[in-house]
Amino acid sequence: MTGSGSGYLNSVSDDVHLNPARANLVSADAPLKSFAWSSWPESVLARSKRPAWLRVDRLLGQWGMPKDSPAGRQRLERALEERRGLAEGDEFKPIRRGWCLGEEKFREELLTQMSTRMGAGYYGDERAETAEGLAELIIAEELKRARWQEADLKIRP
Repeated sequence: MTGSGSGYLNSVSDDVHLNPARANLVSADAPLKSFAWSSWPESVLARSKRPAWLRVDRLLGQWGMPKDSPAGRQRLERALEERRGLAEGDEFKPIRRGWCLGEEKFREELLTQMSTRMGAGYYGDERAETAEGLAELIIAEELKRARWQEADLKIRP
């Protein structure tokens, strides 16, 4: 299976799997797979040795590897270890400080889903952005239904 090409899965997966190194839970000379409280050690095992629920085919696809093979898993492991060695910039800030990383259309899809499933586990930013996004969708639908443009709102009663 190939990846979506958006890089979203790569970014989130890398962020999660690099957290133990960032938190100094893995020494600098130890591989990331030495951190036992992560799915990463099993992610780089052969499919027959991984838990059945742990799929890595999409992640491999994101890295351009068409199948789950020893060479592909080794390449995946090397890529993450290389990412670990790079100085961290602003790439992961939207994941850690926001609730959504991705293109505007993806964000709109999530907002629509959240508007129908909002529970107590969602907090300020998510609630506010969901409410705002839902209001924007309602306005857009009503403008379309009335065959108006947004500029018409300023001149019509």
